[in-house]
Amino acid sequence: MKYHPDRNPDNKDAEEKFKEVNEAYEILSDPEKKDRYDRFGHAGVDPNAGFGGAGGFGGFGGFEDIFDMFGGAFGGGGGFGGFGGGRGRRRNGPMKGRDLQKTVTISFTEALFGCTKEIELNKNVKCKTCNGEGTAPGTSKTTCANCGGSGQVSQVSQTPFGRFQNVTTCPKCHGNGVTIDTPCPDCSGSGAIRKNVKIKVDIPAGVDNDSIVTLRGQGEPGANGGPEGDLYIVINVRAHSTYRRKGDNLYLEMPITFEQAALGDKVKVPGFGETYTYTIAPGTQTGSEFRLKGKGVVNPRTGRKGDLYVKVVVEIPTKLSGKEKKAIKAMSEELGKSAYPKKEKFDSLKF
Repeated sequence: MKYHPDRNPDNKDAEEKFKEVNEAYEILSDPEKKDRYDRFGHAGVDPNAGFGGAGGFGGFGGFEDIFDMFGGAFGGGGGFGGFGGGRGRRRNGPMKGRDLQKTVTISFTEALFGCTKEIELNKNVKCKTCNGEGTAPGTSKTTCANCGGSGQVSQVSQTPFGRFQNVTTCPKCHGNGVTIDTPCPDCSGSGAIRKNVKIKVDIPAGVDNDSIVTLRGQGEPGANGGPEGDLYIVINVRAHSTYRRKGDNLYLEMPITFEQAALGDKVKVPGFGETYTYTIAPGTQTGSEFRLKGKGVVNPRTGRKGDLYVKVVVEIPTKLSGKEKKAIKAMSEELGKSAYPKKEKFDSLKF
């Protein structure tokens, strides 16, 4: 999961790590390859070293085998049963459908309180004509004559170390074990058709950027009777003009007047759908912060609310008239330097 290509787009290091894990699985899940590796090291499974006959890794098909090993995590099944001997589940077994992902953008307020959104997807859906079987009405699938229904064919190669059997995916049925003689006219035998669908998504209160809402069974159809994949809704929240959010806490800068800061006042703090009242203490300095407990964002997992932190910013008047300037000067003279102890101390500094 850590190095999965979908989680690491354009990451070459992760891609190489994922390939290494897949190659390790190829060796450990095949008794013959594991035996060659135990005896000869990597050369025993290196196709260029002449140990593996035609192909060495033989049935290595990109990332498909690793999907089988991890089962449900990548849309397959069978868990980790491939390790320690025996092949992974063949393609003619039930396979979970492909998972899908869709990004939905919502407003700041919608993220706080939750909402319902309707999204539109263009995806594969089960063909109604053949019910996902891929066969024309009145017909059925037949066992593959080339592999006898196993989905695999074997080739025996003669090497300097003896005869080795190389198992590969059947080229006729592509590993499914069955063939379709009369394909469905609507889906051409695939069992699925491409279609635009509309889906309603209930987004819970408290989601944040990159939150994921999972809709089980809303992905693409499974194969061979396997379950549908899932749809992952990735949430993108638009920024708010006034409020900021960090985790479950909200942050707000609130301007107050010089008079309110000096004398104190009962102020109103605007919230979402309600207004809070707070008493500013006399002598409050700009940059001071107070907390309104439980007025933040609800946590969608615990149901508990964060807090609202309000930072006070004293607004200095601008564009003063002559009369207003005189009033401020008169007030300053009346207060004297002792009214500003920090400034008085700073002015006395000598470097």
